[in-house]
Amino acid sequence: MWLSDFRIVLADRVIERGGLRIEDGLIAEISETPVSHAGIEGQGLLLLPGMIDMHGDMIEREIEPRPGVRMPMEMGLRDLDLRLATAGITTAYASLSFAPGSTYGHMRSYDFTSALIRAVVAARPHLLIDHRVHARFEVTFPAALSVVKELVGEGSVDLVSLCDHTPGQGQYRDLDLQAANISKNKGISLEAAAGQLQQRIRERRDTAGDLTATLRAITQYCALHGVPVASHDDDTVEKVTLMDSLGANISEFPVTLEAAEEAHRRSMVNAMGAPNALRGQSYSGNLSARDAHAAGLLDLLAADYHPSAMLPAVLVLAETDPDGLAGAARLTSLNPARALGLEDRGQIRVGLRADLLAASRTGMGQVHATFSRGRLVHADGTLDVSAADRRHEHVIRMS
Repeated sequence: MWLSDFRIVLADRVIERGGLRIEDGLIAEISETPVSHAGIEGQGLLLLPGMIDMHGDMIEREIEPRPGVRMPMEMGLRDLDLRLATAGITTAYASLSFAPGSTYGHMRSYDFTSALIRAVVAARPHLLIDHRVHARFEVTFPAALSVVKELVGEGSVDLVSLCDHTPGQGQYRDLDLQAANISKNKGISLEAAAGQLQQRIRERRDTAGDLTATLRAITQYCALHGVPVASHDDDTVEKVTLMDSLGANISEFPVTLEAAEEAHRRSMVNAMGAPNALRGQSYSGNLSARDAHAAGLLDLLAADYHPSAMLPAVLVLAETDPDGLAGAARLTSLNPARALGLEDRGQIRVGLRADLLAASRTGMGQVHATFSRGRLVHADGTLDVSAADRRHEHVIRMS
């Protein structure tokens, strides 16, 4: 099937009015000019590579929309799947945490998180887009190594990140700001919130020990199984140096410009949140993704907690990217594909998966259609898709 009269965003340039043919789920041919008798006429809309999200925190809230209110995992996965397809995301890494003592409680326990990981794996054949697992391990989680061996060994995990959310460093360097946020969210006094933070710091100090050997064993096991490893909330040159020496290849959400610069110097990939880039600032007062982009340090964008921010963030950054829209689009396609070892996708090129999104640049950007491996999985009624391949039973049509 031909898609014609689109502005096709390649990895290095934009074809102003071209065509693309899909066959057997792959990109079979690209034309520099429109073609006749196409299955879908783009009328000048953008055609971009399907977006790859390496870090999405949304599934927990789909399953437990309010504290203690549990919905079936299958329903939560289905709802998130629809939401991601509508946003133009065709490969999504569900970010699921093992974090003892987390404010999320049981939702980041071993039992809940491991069950949810296996539910994602089991549901994959029935979902619209390609769902993968990003397992996050708090460095203070005592069973981290054994759980990594269990889940990575069985093939249930596609990406591992190592996190330290101890107050006073990383994302939470500003204790006053964190205490104010806890006070507001929990409805407690500032004094009580500050007391909770000091208690967590004492617990971290008492249980820390020498974690380096465990972290090294985790990264080595992941390397053995071809699973990439990310560090999380790097805030100092020293932390970046340590994580690079351990084998992490992604610096996820660097907190300071100095940390991002060191990661770049060491050829690590800097990943930051699309909501940060769209808003122009970090919600926690850390490094702005726009500042990192302006400094040439931003390598890829992740949905973080809001998948609809991905396309608008690309369009915003395209205004200042040296390579324009082609360069900004790499942040959600080619760059994450390379960082995550996904050689079959990430750009519009003959022979790769036909993971695509058709979009306009009006307003904050609008995804009008999404293709996952050549199948139409979202259409908003803007395009005439009557001739498209409709074999997939969950095609969305919204007007």
